[in-house]
Amino acid sequence: MGQSAESAAVSAAGLRVAVVAARYNEAIVGQLVEGARQAWQAAGGVPEALRVDHVPGAFELPLAAQCLARSGSFDALVALGCVIRGDTAHFDFVAGECARGLQQVMLATGVPVAFGVLTTENAAQAQERAAPGAHNKGAEALQTALTMARLLRRLQAP
Repeated sequence: MGQSAESAAVSAAGLRVAVVAARYNEAIVGQLVEGARQAWQAAGGVPEALRVDHVPGAFELPLAAQCLARSGSFDALVALGCVIRGDTAHFDFVAGECARGLQQVMLATGVPVAFGVLTTENAAQAQERAAPGAHNKGAEALQTALTMARLLRRLQAP
C-alpha cells in the first residue's frame, strides 16, 4: 500500500468513509486511527463524513465491515488492527482469516475495504509502522480507501 504522488493527492471531498478499528493492541491501533484521521483532514475530509467504530480484535473486523458496507452509507471502509506473531499458531489464523474476511466483504458488497491491519513479527515492527509521520499505515490505508472510492466512481459512471 505504498503512497505515490498521485494517491497522496486524492481528495476526500464529497466522500463518506468508515474506519473500523480493533481494540486489541490498542496503543498501536490508536496511532493508526490517528494517522487515518490526519490523512482524512489533509485530504479535505469533513469530520462528520468520517465514522470510526471499534471491535474487540482483528478477527471481528470483517463482520463490522460487512455491516457498514451493507448500510449503503459509505463510499469506502478502512480496517485497522495489529496482529503480532507469538509463540502459537494463533497469529496465522487471526491474520489470515481477517484478510480473507475483509476481501470477501469488498467483493460481495462492491465497497472498497482498505487493509490497514499490521501483521508483524514483534512489537517494535508494529510501532515502526504505526508511528506518526509519513509511513503511518493508518494514513496509507485511508489514502487507499479514497483512491479506490474515486476509481469506482469513475468506473461506474455512464
